[in-house]
Amino acid sequence: MANKPTVNLGILGLGVVGQGVLKHLNRNRKILESRLGVRLKVSKIAVRNKRLKRNVKVNPKLLTEDGFEVVNDPSIQVVCELIGGTTLAKQLTLQALKNGKIVVTANKALLCEHGNQVIRAAKRSEGHIFFEASVAGGIPIIKSIREGLVANRFPGIHGILNGTCNYILTRMQAEGKPFGEILSEAKALGYAEADESLDVDGIDAAHKAGILAYLAHGKWIPMNKMLIEGIREITTSDILAADAMGYRIKHLASVVSDAKKNTLFVGVYPALIPKSHILGRVDDVYNAVCVSGDVVGSTIHIGRGAGQDATASAVISDIADAVFTTQGAGLMNLIDEKNDPLTSTLEELQIASMEEVKSSFYLRLSVIDQPGVLSKVTALMAKEKISIARVVQQLDSKPSNKKVKAAAVLTLTTHQCSESAIERAVRSLKRSSPVLSKPFLLRIAHFND
Repeated sequence: MANKPTVNLGILGLGVVGQGVLKHLNRNRKILESRLGVRLKVSKIAVRNKRLKRNVKVNPKLLTEDGFEVVNDPSIQVVCELIGGTTLAKQLTLQALKNGKIVVTANKALLCEHGNQVIRAAKRSEGHIFFEASVAGGIPIIKSIREGLVANRFPGIHGILNGTCNYILTRMQAEGKPFGEILSEAKALGYAEADESLDVDGIDAAHKAGILAYLAHGKWIPMNKMLIEGIREITTSDILAADAMGYRIKHLASVVSDAKKNTLFVGVYPALIPKSHILGRVDDVYNAVCVSGDVVGSTIHIGRGAGQDATASAVISDIADAVFTTQGAGLMNLIDEKNDPLTSTLEELQIASMEEVKSSFYLRLSVIDQPGVLSKVTALMAKEKISIARVVQQLDSKPSNKKVKAAAVLTLTTHQCSESAIERAVRSLKRSSPVLSKPFLLRIAHFND
């Protein structure tokens, strides 16, 4: 070991992921050092509170409460940013890159919201950034896209990117329990945070989809240009209706390009997915990504998308690539505009308009139960040139308007139409007197594989 070079690591944050990284670095140190041909040394760790008890053994002499001590230490070559957020994490990441360090991060929010700034910082210096853990936890999707599938262009990437949403929907499907009850149990089990909004409202998945869009197409899509919807309004009735039609409801991330129109669409939303499709059969906290390449066809990647060990595995994988980079053998996984063919050839892609984005839809309406209502609904849909594929009507035992003597639930599916058309139709339906509450809309997924 004495003849092997030493690579000094600095860690920012020793929460759940940070402790997992340190635990597995220590546990597998010998085999890692053998594979990498270097000696790995954790030189400094930044934490909020040095006196806090942790579930991993750590030398207290390594701890500091000042993250800038880590990123400004000239002896540290690789910095692992594991504190999360977009404020201090951004400051420390930019400073580390300015200092020419290699940064490994699991911070999808930082990359999605400030990716251009981070890339520019890396471009202006000798720094690099690795980010495998930021998208799908233990699934090596970034390496797959940037290395194994480098010969391809990617007309479609579809995935289940949030384990919390998938766990909740899986249990709603299996047990028939409502969203709120399953959410409470998910929090108790540690599958959902105390503030669940990042997960169940689609923000976490949108951050990850934004990174995938950059990887595949070299373009950062602002959050306000994505279609972002969560799962709060899904009911057990929706799940049963989807099941009867041969679908599962999953929270789907989509990155779709149209080569003819030179457009790109990024969205995350609950969708009806055919039971026959692999994504319809991915359950619990697992993530899955289906990548369609113009050369290889479709590839499927499945694994644990979150949790201490899955994320630590991806972080340590990036540390290994960072080590290779320090030894002059860098891999393609890093964001590096200096040698990135994507950014120079695909930046001209335009964000697809909602008139260009098309889908089939599932629509649930609570309406007054009286003659002529269905014809009014279909007339409003026809006005937007939306063709209805299927209608199911059931009595509504709990109408939202207590003054109504009788109510019904209409469940409709449509043939393909544009997002703009269905949005206009939903607005008209909401204003229509027979409709008792806000219409609920889901997309029906179609895959080209």
